[in-house]
Amino acid sequence: MKIESKGLISLEINGEIYDYKLYQSLDSLSRTKSQRKSAKELNISHTVFNRRLLKAEDKLGVKITQKIGNGTHLTADGLKLLEEFRKYLIQIEKTSSINIAGGHISTGLLESIETPFDINIYSSNDEDAFKLAKRGVVDILTLDDPLIAYERDINFMPIAYDYLVLVSSPKSRNVESISDLEGLDFVGVNGSAQRLAWNSLRHYDIKFNIKDTVNSQFDAFKIVRNSENLYTFLNASYFKGNELLKYDTQHVISVIKVNEDKPEVDEFVRYLLNDAQKSIGKQGFTPMG
Repeated sequence: MKIESKGLISLEINGEIYDYKLYQSLDSLSRTKSQRKSAKELNISHTVFNRRLLKAEDKLGVKITQKIGNGTHLTADGLKLLEEFRKYLIQIEKTSSINIAGGHISTGLLESIETPFDINIYSSNDEDAFKLAKRGVVDILTLDDPLIAYERDINFMPIAYDYLVLVSSPKSRNVESISDLEGLDFVGVNGSAQRLAWNSLRHYDIKFNIKDTVNSQFDAFKIVRNSENLYTFLNASYFKGNELLKYDTQHVISVIKVNEDKPEVDEFVRYLLNDAQKSIGKQGFTPMG
């Protein structure tokens, strides 16, 4: 898709103009995972909401939503479109707001908790978010995995703990011990903390195969749930699964202050480390301390 900004909050994609209403729909659906809930949130009928998505899909020529269980999730193309809208919003937003970019898990956490701050959140993967931070587009960088910070000797502040669980289809072979992982086929997720799982398997001398790689944990979940004898490791804060490598894959969800000249940035980080810890715990993460 060829994407360009057009007007105040419209994007031109392959010659077609998509306005703020589509952005609102995608943004709401990314949080609610329900067309009916999003329609209610936007104060429109479910029919109008659904028609808006179908019209966009028809123009784009790609699917931007997909049914998973009883919910509706954004596809990789839907997430890409939403991310482009958010990126453009960040670039035009007033400087009084706190602009945040980061991995899907860490930004999803910040989106799920109530804060007294005016924040704009751009969700992608750690690598793409880091590129935005280097350009000075955002005030705070959040990381699903602190690897980027470790590699570059960047100071980061942990705000929560998470770990990985093994996820598969009910039809897949049951895994009860680490030795049962020998020779299994996996779906990888770019920019996630899965490196911890792969390193652990190598440490235990377990041979395994990464058969496919996707950009979203939700895409990986859909693939393995609909496949027999295909597995993946996903964040326990969002998915239920086998905790076989819980202690091997425990890691921090962290933030990095990019714009240290803005007082609101320090205030927001202090809030996350103190007042927000109870809310963070309620979202399935392990709070600090």
